[in-house]
Amino acid sequence: MSEETVDFNQSVIEEFRANRGRVGGMFEGARLLLLTTTGARSGERRTVPLAYHPDGERTVVVASAGGAPGHPAWFHNLRANPRVTVENGVFTMEADAVVLEGAERDELFARIAETDPAWNEYAAQAGRTIPVVALVPVGGEPVEKRMGDGLVAVHDAFRRELALIRTEIAGAGPALGAQLRVNCLTVCQGLGFHHTMEDSGLFPSLAESHPELAGVIARLSEEHKRVEALLEELRARLDGTAPGSAEVRTEVDRLITELEAHLDYEEEQLVPVLNAMAD
Repeated sequence: MSEETVDFNQSVIEEFRANRGRVGGMFEGARLLLLTTTGARSGERRTVPLAYHPDGERTVVVASAGGAPGHPAWFHNLRANPRVTVENGVFTMEADAVVLEGAERDELFARIAETDPAWNEYAAQAGRTIPVVALVPVGGEPVEKRMGDGLVAVHDAFRRELALIRTEIAGAGPALGAQLRVNCLTVCQGLGFHHTMEDSGLFPSLAESHPELAGVIARLSEEHKRVEALLEELRARLDGTAPGSAEVRTEVDRLITELEAHLDYEEEQLVPVLNAMAD
């Protein structure tokens, strides 16, 4: 890796960590994580920014090296030492790196390439089978130590996904439908899990310790049901109609606006209380 590449990566890493996973420049609006591996020979910890792809509970990265003929250093490292650290702007977590093989690898690479044909171009340029690696989390800690700040960080991650949907629905192209399916699936799964955890854990605890929040919690619980219905409607819209139609763009924008309003209200009401609990 050249010194210029190392300097560029370091600037991205610093910006990523300073802004909860948000970066500008060529990576603005992209799904990006920081992967830290242990050097196969040196034993030293090395961090690189990588594009990622959601796949249920695990995260997938592709060892394309920008179409270079050899595998990137981070791939050689995780082959030797599969336990890695992943930062996504909200959580820092340990994960086990699993190099996918055979049909599973081929099917997942094809799905990733459907969202962005550049991956096929990298494969053709590299002249090698580009490895696909699943990062399976084994535990994590929130980046923010105060609960309220942590809630905002989680919400910001959802806002990024919603912004991706908004950006992509405004355009049209052969990969648009695939990109939207991935983005919508990420939002639907993530928000569903997040709200389940709130309804079963956070909200009952807050209701007991802060009875004055009873009305707020009741409203948020009802909004969770509304959000679930909105997400189903969003998924149906994106699956069932040509993404480029003006009607769908208008409807998707309305649904996202409602989702964002819910996130804003929850932060307005709960963040000060949650942060005060940690002070």
